[in-house]
Amino acid sequence: MGKGPGLYSDIGKKARDLLYKDYQADHKFTVTTYTSNGVAITSTGTKKGELLLADVNTQLKNKNITTDVKVDSRSNLFTTVTIDEPAPGLKTIFSFVVPDQKSGKVELQYRHEYAGISTGIGLTAKPLVSFSGVIGNDCVSVGTDLSFDTASGNFIKLNAGLNITHSDLIASMTLNDKGDTLTASYYHIVSPLTNTAVGAELTHSFSSNENTLTIGTQHALDPLTTVKARMNNYGRASALIQHEWRPKSLFTISGEVDTRAIEKSAKVGLALALKP
Repeated sequence: MGKGPGLYSDIGKKARDLLYKDYQADHKFTVTTYTSNGVAITSTGTKKGELLLADVNTQLKNKNITTDVKVDSRSNLFTTVTIDEPAPGLKTIFSFVVPDQKSGKVELQYRHEYAGISTGIGLTAKPLVSFSGVIGNDCVSVGTDLSFDTASGNFIKLNAGLNITHSDLIASMTLNDKGDTLTASYYHIVSPLTNTAVGAELTHSFSSNENTLTIGTQHALDPLTTVKARMNNYGRASALIQHEWRPKSLFTISGEVDTRAIEKSAKVGLALALKP
């Protein structure tokens, strides 16, 4: 079986990751440890201005079942149970949040050589029902993403997307916000040896008639160090450098400046992720 078209969330993902992943203006520290029986414990602390947020996540894998339990600084308990491939190509995800009694949800994902389907339903009397599907192959795929609120009888999400993949480029187009927002993105691998790539994303809002264009690039200085940069048509420029100073342990520093108001101080973000 080939890779197939993936899921709807994969449409435009390469360009989004290039333009937005790992950029941040906060200070984040993450430490992962493993117990003798294989339980992974990840502690995360994030400083957002004067606000300090923290959470602890515990992950246990037993054959094809993965259980994640996370507790945050607001005393919320997040639990996710993932059953991988109870049947070929199928994944089942069950999640809920304590104390939110309406947060329970069951999701089914199915990946095929020519299709990718994800369905979800809330575990309430009048649930939120979601469906996304993609048909195609490794080269061309089209899909839709829907959410229906049975309580109000209205669609709260009604999206569609197209993805075209070539050997070194990916072009995507999505229609979101019930047809109000059109987004086109482009991702091109310039040099696989140095992980050099360029990307762009253009978003048009029909209701406000506004356009947002973001362009970006990435390049590996060496096998352990990557630099990225991006800029949009509103004059916001960002850059980051990420270094893997030991296997799976990353140090990232990123910054953003408004070139139209250069007198304002730049935003600087730091992230340190430690894994054994």
